[in-house]
Amino acid sequence: MISHRAFAATTLAVALLLGSPAQAQQSTLPLKIGLIADFSSVYSDIGGAGNVEAAKLAIEEFGGSMFGKPIELITADALNKPDVAGALARKWYENENVDMIIDLPTSATALAAMEMSKRFEKIMIVTDAASSDITGKSCSPFTAHWTYDTYANAHTVGSAIVKSGGDSWFFITADYLFGHSIERDTGDVVRVAGGKVLGSARAPLNTADFSSFLLQAQSSKAKIIGLANGGADTINAIKQAAEFGIVAGGQNLAGIVMFISDIHSLGLKMAQGLIITEAYYWDLNDRTRAFGKRFFARTSKMPTMNQAATYSATLHYLNAVKAAGTRDTTPVLAKMRDTPVRDAFTDNGTLREDGRMEHSMFLFEVKKPEESKAPWDYYKLLAEVPGDKAFRPMKGGGCPFVK
Repeated sequence: MISHRAFAATTLAVALLLGSPAQAQQSTLPLKIGLIADFSSVYSDIGGAGNVEAAKLAIEEFGGSMFGKPIELITADALNKPDVAGALARKWYENENVDMIIDLPTSATALAAMEMSKRFEKIMIVTDAASSDITGKSCSPFTAHWTYDTYANAHTVGSAIVKSGGDSWFFITADYLFGHSIERDTGDVVRVAGGKVLGSARAPLNTADFSSFLLQAQSSKAKIIGLANGGADTINAIKQAAEFGIVAGGQNLAGIVMFISDIHSLGLKMAQGLIITEAYYWDLNDRTRAFGKRFFARTSKMPTMNQAATYSATLHYLNAVKAAGTRDTTPVLAKMRDTPVRDAFTDNGTLREDGRMEHSMFLFEVKKPEESKAPWDYYKLLAEVPGDKAFRPMKGGGCPFVK
């Protein structure tokens, strides 16, 4: 008769040889990536279906399979609602064997989904949402923030405008975390440089009529009207500001978070002279042009920085899984942090402990119509800002697990 001790030892030996049922199931499942985007609302042009194509390009470039099985990509629209994003993330991680979630269109949806990432200890890569809180007080050991953030944009665009004489500001602010973060971070830059913030007006997300907010900004007499919003909200605000004659009246607009898709929608006649910051521009160099042309062939549009970043983050994740030889979160994240990010999006990226992917940001001026030589030829490069100058120092964000 076998003793309890001998039986336990035999059972342990078999388990070590065969693995647990959960481990066996994990080894036979395809690697699955979930993409939560805005496909139909205010941020659809800057991410949306373009982010899906970017992720597909990365998967195809990688080879399309991992551990002998095709890589799966599933997508969903969070409707820019935090509760929907949180429920999707929970369902995907808990019931649908999703290994990594990417994109997240707004800061509020990102933070809600990050709670599920922490609960299930699964990887999340934010490529659309912008609040610097994502790697600050709300950071997670399982989340990477890839593209840009409100701190970096404030310190590139805000600093440049204040230095050129724009020392009094009034903000038109999207009334949720993203807009509040832009106003806070840019306001800090203005005040540190000796300027003044004269006030702000809070506008709901997806606002169609900015007239009351623009009138408040106009009556403030501020030199700069800071647009602390993004996507279609920024486009609508700029178009309506032109109708009000705000720039003609001597005030200037600052698009703190803008994208090449915004410039394309506005047209150079209206957008000319805007000073903006981006993490990627298709016509910077041979590397960015090659990806831009591949993306254009699929979408008939040049990629935004968020779309280029989604390609970059997906490819970096896949390479890390391959190098780790496992889909398990801890070793994959270790490989992601140990490996420099060198691809179409950036040639100098590093993933920090707090989740911030640090890389150069670029300061651009939008060209005049007569300066543009071809479609999508929209920017003049003013400066490249190194990542350690553009992004907040790791110890300055209040991330609780950073020592």
